[in-house]
Amino acid sequence: MRSPERTSHEEARVAETLKKGSRVTGAARDKLAADLKKKYDSGASIRALAEETGRSYGFVHRMLTESGVVLRGRGGATRGKKAAAV
Repeated sequence: MRSPERTSHEEARVAETLKKGSRVTGAARDKLAADLKKKYDSGASIRALAEETGRSYGFVHRMLTESGVVLRGRGGATRGKKAAAV
């Protein structure tokens, strides 16, 4: 298992090489997509992933969608009918 220091260092390196606005193609795109998918499936939000990688919300959303991830609902209050008290 990786040590936390190494993981943070790797994330910093990935974020540094994938500066905002730069194109991500080929193997780097596949690796980023796999990393985002793993973290999203572990419970991280799209906004948190966007901030961590230095990319936009839309970019992360698109990468997850392209990876075949089933996105979670928005959560929070819903406007549907309240369940009847039993």
